[in-house]
Amino acid sequence: MSIPVRLGLVQRVLPAYRVPLFDALAEACPAGLAVFAGQARPQEMIEPGTLQVARHQAAANLHLPFSLCWQGGLLPWLETWQPQVLIVEANPRYLRTPAAVRWMHARGRKVIGWGLGAPGAQSGIRGLIRRAFLRQFDAMLTYSQTGAAEYRAAGFAPERVFVAPNATAPRPAAPAPARPDSFAQERATLLFVGRLQARKRIDLLLRACAALPAGLQPALWIVGDGPERATLESLAAQVYPAAQFFGARHGAALDPLFDAADVFVLPGTGGLALQQAMAHALPVMAAEADGTQADLVRPANGWQIVPGSLESLTGALEQALSDPARLRAMGLESYRIVAQEINLERMVIQFERAVLAVLKG
Repeated sequence: MSIPVRLGLVQRVLPAYRVPLFDALAEACPAGLAVFAGQARPQEMIEPGTLQVARHQAAANLHLPFSLCWQGGLLPWLETWQPQVLIVEANPRYLRTPAAVRWMHARGRKVIGWGLGAPGAQSGIRGLIRRAFLRQFDAMLTYSQTGAAEYRAAGFAPERVFVAPNATAPRPAAPAPARPDSFAQERATLLFVGRLQARKRIDLLLRACAALPAGLQPALWIVGDGPERATLESLAAQVYPAAQFFGARHGAALDPLFDAADVFVLPGTGGLALQQAMAHALPVMAAEADGTQADLVRPANGWQIVPGSLESLTGALEQALSDPARLRAMGLESYRIVAQEINLERMVIQFERAVLAVLKG
């Protein structure tokens, strides 16, 4: 499929991890794709991206209390770019979205919302407000089946809801790494990759490893940097000296670590590295969060743990590390999922399907 019209996409910010998706969409859109996005707040520590194929128009973001954001320059950009279909974040805190939707609809053009879901849209005054906000969109894109079910419950027709599972990388080109049915040095290796922030709950991971029986305690590799690094290194020295901090690594520099690990663990929020870990045939463990991980982390390839629960994380680790042969089978299922079901190519196809659906009326 390809997108036969000029496409516009509005984002609060343009993070580096979204560049592959937007450039891939631009390649599927001969008439052109332009992204209107501004800068994040410094405290968010979001690495900005640079588009190679799609165009980028800078927004003048004004960040307000209660996570509200006013994006200056949106309507002049619409006048200049003249998109025939517009994709916007379905977040009512972005205050210029309704004006953009009105501009498009006044010209007989379509707008697609893109969001996590609508968990509060079923009841009460807040639900009424949320449903009214959602009704302005001609279709919805969401990351997960959970999000899709919430949009349908909020009144969207099923044929106008499209699931584009969150992917940051293409389907793996290399075969799955071959791992023996036993751990190296008879000790498993756990891997975490991400920003070292409090919400990532690496402190919980350190304590969970320390709580395991001595014979199951793994090597713990923590890859990343951030404001909590010094605090976490101090905690590790106290409770789990077997933890090793690698600092920030990106791209191909991560491949040897993924290939040498036995389990990938995300004990807090986030999940961008999940797909990458699965492409290296790793079983995965992640905290239940906003539903975006539910389609990636399944009983056949990993564990969803209760957020903030030391007991849940420790129990999952003990179960995982007690059966290396089972871990290998789960890792191969991870690889199959990202090779066949959840990858950048499939995400682009779902965006194309949503655009073609609204063009049909």
